[in-house]
Amino acid sequence: MSVRKFADANVVEVKAGSKTTMQVLISSDEGPNFAMRRFEIQPGGGMPKHTNEVEHEQLVLSGRARITIGDEVYEVEKDNVVFIPAGVPHSYESIGDEPFAFICSVPNLPDKIEILD
Repeated sequence: MSVRKFADANVVEVKAGSKTTMQVLISSDEGPNFAMRRFEIQPGGGMPKHTNEVEHEQLVLSGRARITIGDEVYEVEKDNVVFIPAGVPHSYESIGDEPFAFICSVPNLPDKIEILD
C-alpha cells in the first residue's frame, strides 16, 4: 500500500512502557529498507531505559518529552528531530499537558530490545 491515513493503522499498547501506544505505519513487509512507526505517550507516561540493536530516526509531532540518550538528557518538542544510535541506552518521559507523539523509522534489520531499568 502506497498511501493511507495513519489513523487507520492499528493502535497497540507498548507493554514495556507506561501510557504508551504504537502504530506500525509502514511495516518491514512493505518497506524494503525501513519500517515507520508512530508512538504516543500520554502525559506522565514513558518508556524505561533500554537499548536496541538498530538506530532510530525520529520526528516529534506534538507534545514535549524528556529523552535520555546515553548520558545526555534532552527536552524535545514538536518539530524536533532525534537520532538514537544503535546500542545506545535511551528512555522517554512525557512532560507537559498533551500527549507526546513522534514518528520513528528504523532499519529492517534484526533487533533485540533490552530493558535496563
